[in-house]
Amino acid sequence: MRPLLRILHVEDVPSIQVVTRIALEKLGGFKVLSCASAQEALRQATGFKPDMILLDVMLPEISGIELLRQLAPLIDLQQTPVVLLTGQSDDPADPEELQRLGVRKLLHKPFDPLQLAAKLNEIWNAEHE
Repeated sequence: MRPLLRILHVEDVPSIQVVTRIALEKLGGFKVLSCASAQEALRQATGFKPDMILLDVMLPEISGIELLRQLAPLIDLQQTPVVLLTGQSDDPADPEELQRLGVRKLLHKPFDPLQLAAKLNEIWNAEHE
């Protein structure tokens, strides 16, 4: 099994973006591409070739779900697990559509940055058993 190395992180709140990036790079040893918008993610995703996508549901211009719909022709979302971050208490979309779009897990904000890398590795390992 190949290890989880490259994470595309899409988050529009600068403080959450910084904390998440530090947690994933310093504690997890991952290479992280942080994007502050859906448009930035669409421009950079294919060149970065992420192993996993960590995605905020609520983005300014378009939702994280819509971003996944637009990423689907560019990245194989069945081979690139998606983890959604949400501050909402209910599911952001139809569970079947989330599964079709590659969503493996929904994590709620606030999350523990000290546990984030371990949680993503756990999702990755379950995917590749």
